[in-house]
Amino acid sequence: MTGHHDGQNWPGHYDEALAPAAHQPESEHGMTRRQLMRHAGWFGGAVVLTAAGGEVISHIAGSRDSSTEGVARVAVAREGALRFVQVSDSHIGFQGPANMDVAGSFTHAIDQVNSLGFRPDFVMHSGDLTHLSTAGQFDQVKQMMSGMRTDRVFTVPGEHDSIGDAGRAYRRTFGKGTLGDGWYSFGTHGVHFVALVNTLSLEKLGHLGNEQIDFVRRDLAGLSSDTPVVVFSHIPLFAMYPKWGWSTDDALRVIALLRRFSSATCLNGHVHQLFTKTEGNITFHSATTTAYPLPKPGRAPAPTPQVVPARQLKDALGIRTVDYREGNRELAVKDQRLA
Repeated sequence: MTGHHDGQNWPGHYDEALAPAAHQPESEHGMTRRQLMRHAGWFGGAVVLTAAGGEVISHIAGSRDSSTEGVARVAVAREGALRFVQVSDSHIGFQGPANMDVAGSFTHAIDQVNSLGFRPDFVMHSGDLTHLSTAGQFDQVKQMMSGMRTDRVFTVPGEHDSIGDAGRAYRRTFGKGTLGDGWYSFGTHGVHFVALVNTLSLEKLGHLGNEQIDFVRRDLAGLSSDTPVVVFSHIPLFAMYPKWGWSTDDALRVIALLRRFSSATCLNGHVHQLFTKTEGNITFHSATTTAYPLPKPGRAPAPTPQVVPARQLKDALGIRTVDYREGNRELAVKDQRLA
């Protein structure tokens, strides 16, 4: 069993029917101070990346750059496009002043998915579905996600989904058809997707391990170099801010396997804020949360939940939509606030 899945053999989702640039030297934390400052305005805001004429154009959502917004709208409307949604860090079961109703904000996110104007081919939840990995919390988030109007829902676990049992309760609920500790892959619309688990061997940083990296090597070996590859993980695969554990200690071994592909995209959660980094052919996108914001790297002693005025909370929360039309080199990524 290779873990490579195409067609109707879909791992990592539950069975219930769902409702109808030159590089600067990096600092010890993986980013130079200039890079952090340049991207600082993107934290907590919605960034749109659109592929147009072979060039990736980015702008802050809500800006008056109507040309790129127009391209994004055209991409959504094009027939035959792959369209999927990423949600992350719902933390069902969290109780605290940073968000007194995480179930309510996740419901709002689900309503937003259902109001996009198109039916996503699938929805990926990139981890921390729950806050304390209890059976009741897993049941609750599973039931809530069954209300999303999509064909399939996929997941990867966060560290909050593995508390006390190395992810066994998570895998009982969401791990059908997966390999090892819950990793898997699948292909659709000419795109190959790999879902990784880097939250089970936490000393400080995320960790993949030899068995999983060998799976990735075998899984990618038979793909042509012009196949777009999308990798999902909870913790970033790049050194976003290792001081806070926002990195994966052996990720470079996977990154090396992605170098030969003309387009590779890595989507993660965990950091509760938007961030984009490009290294050659690989683009990394950190997603925001539906639960509560975390501080920007280095702006607080630790990544603890941030309390913001109630009227501003939804500005820090959101979902991500991704569009791809077969034959293009890049994916069009659009992040949307819940507000």
